[in-house]
Amino acid sequence: MARKAARRPAAHGRSTALLMVLRVIIAVGLAVDAYVHFVLAPQYQFAYPDGIGGGNLFRIQAVVAILAAIYVLVRGSRLSYAIAAVVALSAFAAVVLSVYVQLPQIGPIPAMYEPLWFFEKTVSAVAEGIAGVLAVVGFFLVPRKDAALR
Repeated sequence: MARKAARRPAAHGRSTALLMVLRVIIAVGLAVDAYVHFVLAPQYQFAYPDGIGGGNLFRIQAVVAILAAIYVLVRGSRLSYAIAAVVALSAFAAVVLSVYVQLPQIGPIPAMYEPLWFFEKTVSAVAEGIAGVLAVVGFFLVPRKDAALR
């Protein structure tokens, strides 16, 4: 019994450290996503001006990614991991769809079909994918005593 109690704090310390590392990597992935979207926004506004415009859509994505990154860094709750996962994986899905599927304009969201990969797009997709998968992992690694969404 004493051994079990003695091992618990060390295990808790390792899991806390792992979750902090996950939070930092997720935040970095979301920051890369935000940076790329801010940098590319002007040219996408020009290329896709319909609806709210491609550039404005990119700026909105960048701001949401920054907010999600800050939230997951500060809180580390299941809710923060869930938000980070939704933001990162939705951006990942959007970039992959924009390459392989010619979707029409959906309400104010412009049709943004661009069937090619280039450096910034690839970096953004990789960062979004990694951040999204790690956010899902973090969501399930949060200890059950903290399991309530906050």
